[in-house]
Amino acid sequence: MPRKQKLGVEEKIKIIRDYLKGQISISEAARRGKVSGETVNQWIRNYEADGVDAFLSRKNHVYRPELKRQAVEDYLSGIGSLADICRKYHIGNRAQLRDWIKVYNAHGDFNSVKHSGGGSYMKQGRETTQEERIQIVKDCIASGKNYGEMALKYQVSYQQVRSWTLRFEQMGEAGLEDRRGRRKKDQTPRTELEKAQIEIEQLKHKLYLAEMENALLKKLDEIERREAWKK
Repeated sequence: MPRKQKLGVEEKIKIIRDYLKGQISISEAARRGKVSGETVNQWIRNYEADGVDAFLSRKNHVYRPELKRQAVEDYLSGIGSLADICRKYHIGNRAQLRDWIKVYNAHGDFNSVKHSGGGSYMKQGRETTQEERIQIVKDCIASGKNYGEMALKYQVSYQQVRSWTLRFEQMGEAGLEDRRGRRKKDQTPRTELEKAQIEIEQLKHKLYLAEMENALLKKLDEIERREAWKK
């Protein structure tokens, strides 16, 4: 089977410019480039963000940790879509930004090569009440334990959210009491009620995901019916 020939930069630019001038459609651009429509859309986003430079070699391109953090926090704050944030920070593609979001939510640190957590760019912790900690932890569990997202939402540190969540899972609300000056043996263990509360929060999150999936399937079915009607 012959190897697929790689499209040159000049050819890509010509296709993109023809599309932007309204001379061809996305489907025609995809046909000419022998790629998918989504790939063409990515070319266009990259071109609008960085011009011709977007198609030059990025092998040695390194993004600074603070840029990664700011891009992720902008996205999690709802400032823009993946595409919007990629354009704003000149990020090569949305997959790159998605990877950063995963790292941020899993470790909270872009300053370490191994993403071990606790980097110098992390938000400093703040004083909180037990009621605040309970709310943050329940929200965190319901979100699928996105520690980074919760840290940003509640203006606390990644380490605080992770520590509170682990303590809550081990001991329930008693684990979120101010433990300074108290010995561990003096703390109240988790009750059956608190165990049930954790399970309820997890089930709520699963239900939310199921509802989202169901809504998406309905939308796809509606689109397919419209396309079939056109034919």
